[in-house]
Amino acid sequence: MTLAYESLGNPRRETILLIGGTGSQLTQWPDSFCQALVAKGFRVIRYDQRDCGLSTRLEAAGLPDWSGIMTRLAAGQSAPLAYTLSDMARDAVGLLDALGIRRAHVVGASMGGMIAQLVATTYPARVLSLTSLMATDGKPSLPPIAKPEVMAQAPPPPTDQDTAAALVYGVRTRQLLGSPAYPTAEAAIRAEVARELHRSYYPAGYQRQAAAALVESLHDRRAQLRMLQVPTLVVHGDADPLVPVAAGQDVAATIPGAEWRLLPGMGHEVPLQLVPVLVDAITAVATRAHPRQTMHAQPRPR
Repeated sequence: MTLAYESLGNPRRETILLIGGTGSQLTQWPDSFCQALVAKGFRVIRYDQRDCGLSTRLEAAGLPDWSGIMTRLAAGQSAPLAYTLSDMARDAVGLLDALGIRRAHVVGASMGGMIAQLVATTYPARVLSLTSLMATDGKPSLPPIAKPEVMAQAPPPPTDQDTAAALVYGVRTRQLLGSPAYPTAEAAIRAEVARELHRSYYPAGYQRQAAAALVESLHDRRAQLRMLQVPTLVVHGDADPLVPVAAGQDVAATIPGAEWRLLPGMGHEVPLQLVPVLVDAITAVATRAHPRQTMHAQPRPR
């Protein structure tokens, strides 16, 4: 597995590893967010996950068998997947290995939040602190979608190389997921989506990631999360139309000592206006970690 990554800041500083959501390239972590964390004294690593951006594409896996997945899930059986979020958590740790990073502050958003939880519970010795943004813990009684009437307005995701349709899908989806209190002009959203499509466009990978995220969102991780002993921050927007606020609340209630931050007017995104708030919160939880030893090696040339 080859992962494209970007390292920002002094490699001798403690590392913050950013794990993105379904189909999100490393560029979807705002530059201002990353640079603000660097200014706080951290090294920041953002990367393209498997099947996304410039990282390895699993071409041979084919498209997900959605009918088979839903049938198996309804029957309480294992769903046919190309890979799981546990595999993607192993990718994250593999990236730390490749960069010589013994322990890191792990920050994940949406699907990346679930992956961050898996990194923390499966590889606890590698995690200094955990920040789970707009993610669920798989509690069975939670509704699958916060506002289905909003998400029903999204066009179907493209399944071929029709970049024009992908642009329409990307713009409309981000508008629906956006923050009512911190709106972004359509022209700015369109320019951002166009830049990402120019960098990489791989709809088959998006579908495989989405299938893995769906299955993991239905997997109850609370027993493992109750065993966590790392400083944890849980953040959610009260206007999130995709992941219910109750999901974030339950993550915070489940992890011992977790800090809960509900941000008014924030949707399913990291709005630029809230970058200072989020950076301060992540910095605060990171300062609660007091490792005996943190090892950082010089990164390999990209």
